Amino acid sequence: MAHHSHFDYIIIGNGLAGLQLALKFASDPFFDDKQIALFDKSDKTTNDKTWSFWETGISQWNKITHKSWKHAAIYTSKKNIELNLLPYTYKSIRSIDFYNEAKHILKSKKNIHFILEEVISIEENDVALIKTNQKTYTATHVFDSTIPNEFFNAPSNYVKIIQHFKGWIIKTEKDVFDENKLIMMDYRLKDGNQTTFTYMLPFSKNQALVEFTYFTENLVDENVYDTFIKSYIETFLKIDAYTIVETEMGKIPMTDFPFEKSNSKRITKIGTGGGWVKGSTGYSFKHTEKKVAKIVDNIKSRKTPSENLFKKRFKFYDRVFLNVLKDENHKGEWIFQQFYEKNSIKTMFRFLDEESTFFEEIKIMWSLFSWSFIKAFFKTF
Repeated sequence: MAHHSHFDYIIIGNGLAGLQLALKFASDPFFDDKQIALFDKSDKTTNDKTWSFWETGISQWNKITHKSWKHAAIYTSKKNIELNLLPYTYKSIRSIDFYNEAKHILKSKKNIHFILEEVISIEENDVALIKTNQKTYTATHVFDSTIPNEFFNAPSNYVKIIQHFKGWIIKTEKDVFDENKLIMMDYRLKDGNQTTFTYMLPFSKNQALVEFTYFTENLVDENVYDTFIKSYIETFLKIDAYTIVETEMGKIPMTDFPFEKSNSKRITKIGTGGGWVKGSTGYSFKHTEKKVAKIVDNIKSRKTPSENLFKKRFKFYDRVFLNVLKDENHKGEWIFQQFYEKNSIKTMFRFLDEESTFFEEIKIMWSLFSWSFIKAFFKTF
């Protein structure tokens, strides 16, 4: 427990963004004399999600990578697309491994404090004032991962698609999985005329995560996911004997809402609450890594921490895609089939990582050329 009531930096929320930011602070001697506090009402002791991402070479996450793959597949109602991911490797991390590793590193730093309290409010004056369910604190700057209230009350001209899903980690009696190839998207099992797909990560020959995912505006009852997961396992995987080891559920906003407008001199929104989730895909792990690095660079350069966190042209591309999904939700299968079939792995992953050249982006746009995208382009423009 910290004995301080004032901190240089307060991080609210010990999720992916909060812990990655704290780890970045901890790795840089510039922050050794700064008092830093992390607030969360949960002590993060359960495995509540799986993060997946791609990258080239060795990274800081290799130690806690649960499984990696160099091959993937996309299945649609019309095509089977086999992908050699090289030079990339697709990797998965269990959240509990990430939480434990982050806490182990951060608790060794005398200037970093974990405070198990619920934040009730944040006010901004000469300093930031943080009220919890137990005490009041102040900070020179706050990094807040909570979603701003303005998002929930946003006008209808903003697109709000939800990536929502449930997954089962199953263990089979026999060796049935190809542990060297993940199924990135399988559109053969659908819930009506909507964008839905199954995602499968084989962790071993007899254990895998099987997840049913929606890209839609409305949620469904939990038993709906279960019905589709069970059907997929029986119909497409041809498995009749298995045990459910773990389950996970999630809701990720895919939106063009301008979260960055909530940033101010003393408060920077981070993570989902800061719009760090890529609007068109829901990817966040590597985007978070880049954004915390940019925040640290800004602080060391005496800039506002949130300066230049986003690239405008990629936000425009995301809005076009979101408008297609909103107006013609059934087009999701066609979009991803075109995307993965007509572009190289390097071009696609660079585009999704927002590292592509304008020429590569033109190639991507041409592969998706259709009346739906023309309409969405002008609507967005």
